[in-house]
Amino acid sequence: MIIDFHTHIFSPQIKNHREDYALRDPLFAKLYSDPKAKLAMAEDLITVMDKQEITASVVLNINWSSAELCRVSNDYLSEAVTRYPGRLYGFGMIDFSSPDKAIGEIDRCVQNGMKGIGEVRFSRAQLSKPECIQPILEYIIENKLILLTHTSEPVGHTYPGKGDSTPALLYPFIKRFPELKLVCAHWGGGLPFYSLMPEVKKAIGQVYFDSAASPYLYSPQVYTEVPAVIGDQHVLFGSDYPLVNPERLLQDINNLQFPEKTRNRFLYDNAAKLLGIS
Repeated sequence: MIIDFHTHIFSPQIKNHREDYALRDPLFAKLYSDPKAKLAMAEDLITVMDKQEITASVVLNINWSSAELCRVSNDYLSEAVTRYPGRLYGFGMIDFSSPDKAIGEIDRCVQNGMKGIGEVRFSRAQLSKPECIQPILEYIIENKLILLTHTSEPVGHTYPGKGDSTPALLYPFIKRFPELKLVCAHWGGGLPFYSLMPEVKKAIGQVYFDSAASPYLYSPQVYTEVPAVIGDQHVLFGSDYPLVNPERLLQDINNLQFPEKTRNRFLYDNAAKLLGIS
């Protein structure tokens, strides 16, 4: 069994009016204004899941810039989860610049069965001075939701939306909110490798790291090296569909030698435990 912990879907309205939404949202424009950038709906994802024998997927938002866009996208993800129970698990999005609206939208996400908030793209200011968003994070913790955040490598090539969420900024943020159920996308920008330092390993002991977009970032060795360094109970399979078809990651994984326990934890067990499913 396989759970893909990192996928993105969009409503038909967004998919069919890409140009309009690129004008309304700067992040959407950066990631998807190019007509070659793939946009997928729930049905597209389910088709790929069936082909690759993927049991379930987490469907994520992007970090919309307004409460209105968050709400509209949350409605679509909620509806998709309702249509495909047990196959799709939704993560909502909130406007972190407006705490009152954010907390109200978190309540709505909880009522609609959302499992978390993400994919959040924190700014350098938010990570450096988290007290400005602390009430929101405490409310996420209180509601036992998962927070999935985009993370960035401090070195290497640039790409659209790489961002500023590097290990140097993430580490103090993680230490400040030890009770937060946190998933760091894209292998945490390399943060797991710092767990060779005992104090870092202790601080990130409750954090998970997903494998989203691995073929664009690392050699296939990353699938074996990260579990060996941080522990196989901290890793989650994530593709970043439709940017990357999960088939590409699964082919790389199948070519590697994994202990069966590590493979099962990576592909299914850790995600099932985190999501609270059997």
